[in-house]
Amino acid sequence: MIESEMEISEDLVRELLREQHPDLAELPIREVAGGWGNQMWRLGDDLAVRMQRMDTRPDPQLKERRWLPTLASRLPLPIPTPVRNGAPSERFPKLWTVMTWVEGTPLDHGSITRGDHAADQLAAFLKALHTEAPADAPNALDRGGHPKESTDGFENFLRAVDLGHFAEDDIRAVWDDAVAAPEWEGPRMWVHGDLHPANVVVADGTLAGVVDFGDVFAGDPAWDLAAAWVLLPAGGASRFFNSYAQADEAAIRRARGLAAVKSLFLLLMGQNGDRGLPGGKPNWGPAGRSALERVLKGL
Repeated sequence: MIESEMEISEDLVRELLREQHPDLAELPIREVAGGWGNQMWRLGDDLAVRMQRMDTRPDPQLKERRWLPTLASRLPLPIPTPVRNGAPSERFPKLWTVMTWVEGTPLDHGSITRGDHAADQLAAFLKALHTEAPADAPNALDRGGHPKESTDGFENFLRAVDLGHFAEDDIRAVWDDAVAAPEWEGPRMWVHGDLHPANVVVADGTLAGVVDFGDVFAGDPAWDLAAAWVLLPAGGASRFFNSYAQADEAAIRRARGLAAVKSLFLLLMGQNGDRGLPGGKPNWGPAGRSALERVLKGL
C-alpha cells in the first residue's frame, strides 16, 4: 500500500490524539463519509480531525491553518477553523488538524428547497469573502487564472464524459464565450476556489456552512461565482447575481464557463463511481447533470 492510500482508522486517530493532544483523546470519534484529499473524523460534538489522505503536499492544510482564523471572523456562514495542529510522526507521516465542526448535511447528500434564501446566503457569503487579499496571500496552483488557461482541462473532461442528451456544441458555446471574455483586472481577491456540492452543507433547506478551504487563493472571484449554477436550484443564478451586485458582464461570462467545467467534473466523478473506479462518487453524477442543465439555460 502506497503512502497516499494509507488506511486511517478510529484507533489510529485516537492514538495520534493521545500522543499529541491527550486532553481530546477520550472524546467520541466517528468517521465522516466522503472526502478525497483529506478524511474527516467527527470528534465529540463540536470538533473534527482532518487527516491528510490522498493529498501528497502539506500546502492545503497549512493554508487552512494560516488563513481560516482570519477569514472566519468576517464571514456570515460557519466555516471550519483550526484549533489544534497535528504533526507528522512515525505512526502517521502526514499532517492532520483538529478543526471546529460545521453542522449540516453536505449538499451532495442533501438538497436546497429554499432557493431564494440560499441564493441570498451564498451572495452574502461571497461578498464578505471577496475582499482584497494581503500581499502574502497564496496564489492559485492549478486553477485561478482566466478560463483560457484551463482549456486543456475542459477538453479532457469533455472527451471523458458520456454527455447523454447534452449537445457538445451547446457546451462549447458557453466555454468559448468565457474564453473570449475580458480578464479580471481588479486586485487579488480572496477566493474559496473549490465550491461544489460536497464542500457546502445545508440545513432547513438552505445553505448552512462552507467547508474545505484547501484550495483557497487570491485571484479572480469568477472561480467562486460559478457556484451560482453549480450549487443553487434553477433560477437561483439570477437571484444570486442581483444580490451579489458586484459582478460585471465579463465576470459572469467567465463564471458561467467555469461552471460548465465544474459540471463536467461532477459528471466525470459520478461516471467513475458508477463504473466502480477509484475516487468515483456515484451521487455526484446527478448533481453534475442538473448543474449543466442550469449552465446551458444561463440566468
